This record gives sequence, C-alpha cells and structure tokens, in this order.
Amino acid sequence: MGDPQADRRDRKLDQAAHAAWLYYIAGNTQEEIAAKLNVSRQAAQRLVALAVSEKLIKFRIDYPLSHCIALAEALRDKFALSLCEVVPSPATAGSPYEGLGVCAATHLETYLLAKSPTIFAFSSGRTLRAMVDQIPSMNQPQHKIVSVVGNMAHYGLAGRYEVAMHLSERVGAQTYPLPVPAVAGSVEERNLLQTQKAYITIRSLAEQAKVTFVGISQIAWNSPLHEDGFINDAELTELIDLGATGEIAGWAFDIQGRILSKGTNTRVASVPLEQPAQKSTIGVAGGIGKADAIRAALQGQLITGLITDEAAATAILE
Repeated sequence: MGDPQADRRDRKLDQAAHAAWLYYIAGNTQEEIAAKLNVSRQAAQRLVALAVSEKLIKFRIDYPLSHCIALAEALRDKFALSLCEVVPSPATAGSPYEGLGVCAATHLETYLLAKSPTIFAFSSGRTLRAMVDQIPSMNQPQHKIVSVVGNMAHYGLAGRYEVAMHLSERVGAQTYPLPVPAVAGSVEERNLLQTQKAYITIRSLAEQAKVTFVGISQIAWNSPLHEDGFINDAELTELIDLGATGEIAGWAFDIQGRILSKGTNTRVASVPLEQPAQKSTIGVAGGIGKADAIRAALQGQLITGLITDEAAATAILE
C-alpha cells in the first residue's frame, strides 16, 4: 500500500515542475501560470520557488515530466483546452490507469475540498474508477455526486466500473445514480425511461454540475462498451459500419467528433452530451489504442479539458 504523504509530495513536485516549465521555458507570467494551473498567483509563485529549492531546475527542468509538460502545452494550444495534463506512459506494456488516476485525482480532490455545496458529474469506466481509488476518505456531505450514464445493460447485467456511488462512499457526499441502462432495448423504452421523475431530476443536476469527468473509449472489438456487455456483436458491427470512432457515456461519435444520429445512439439513455461542451468537461483517457477516439472528442469539442498519457498525446499531435 502506498504512502499517502509521499504520494502528496510527488503530486506537489509534479505541479512545481509544471509551473517551472511554464515560467522558465514557455515564458509565462505568474498570472498566466496561475490561470493554467487553476491556482492563485501566490500559489503559482510558491510552486516556482519549490521547484528551485528542490533543485528540479538548472538550465533545464531536472525532472522526467518535462516532455509530458511540453506535450500538454501543445495539446492545450492546439485544441484551446482549459486544462491539459499528460502523464508518463508506463515503462512496460502495463495498464495506463494508475498514472492517469493519480493525476485526475489531484484535480478532483481540489474541487471536493470546497466548503460550498457543489455538484459533480461523472460517467463510468476503468480510468475514472482508478481516479476514485486515489481519493482519500473525507466527509463532504454538502456535495452532490451525479452519474450521467446508466450502469447496466438493458437485460439487467450491472457494469463493474461504476463511479458515482463508489466516490460518494469515499467522500460522504449525496449520490444520484442514473437508474437506466446505458443503452435501452428499444427507442420506446428509452423514451419512457427519460420521462421518469428520477431521470429528469438527475439530468437537471448534471446540467448544473461545476465539472464533469468523463472517460473516452474507442469503438472496436472488445472495447469497453462491447466487452462489458452494454452492446452486442451486431450493434458493435453496425456502429463500426456507421463510422464510429469513439464513445463517451455510451454516445458514439465519428472521426470528426460528430455524434452519430443512428445505431445504438437512438437508444442511449445517458444524459445527452453538449456539442460543443458549454461547461467544464474533463476527459480522462490514455493509451495508444484510444488516441483516435480522444482526438475525435477534441475535434468535436465534446470536452474542454484532457488528462491523458504520453503515448496518446504523441499520437494525437502527430
């Protein structure tokens, strides 16, 4: 089991290295650094000072994240993102979830520590569950945690990577799981489900969320939507034939990020995606296999922020 104090120090060093890169290499002012890192000007100044005191910089940043920071800045500029973080890819062909989870948890924890009542919305999936696993226990009953996607197949099979309830147990917040399948069995069933009071309430809460964290997945054989039983072989094949590249909360989109009007999208019961996104919507996804889907989500302006890894970032920029 990891050392929480050491993990917090590592996160602080990550942020200090990022601030130092922005200041000494990119030539940003402290005000610009504060805006990009979502901290106060004083905090930005302290982060740069910490980078100096910890000897993270000489004539260059003496820290392994410098290449990742450069990739993040390039992605931020190219797609006009409000937030972009790139974490190192695993040294071996391992899972990218842990590194992405730690980075995403750093941002989520900042929001969760707010004393004023706040609404947070989440989709589901492996990467977001890894993020929640990194959140320390706290008692924040004033917050509302809302799911924008159902966590079962239309025939009743529950998904294994639900996020909203899992997070609320860790932070003591109110929970609003979406009581519908991710993809309904028919258009009529979907329409009926969306007239229920619980669905209307949760959709309204999701639209008021201060920030929404979503996973991004590819559309391919054994992709999460398919592997977890939310769609079957025939439905997956139809989506591929329609040109689907990726999905967010069950909503499939093409290589340009356009949400499909056919296929399983006619039966998706999740809260609809905004296009372009009007509020803070942070995509958390990585791995070379998801690069096309992430790029499409960026081009379609389905997300306003991105937390990804080095392999995916490199592929997206190429």
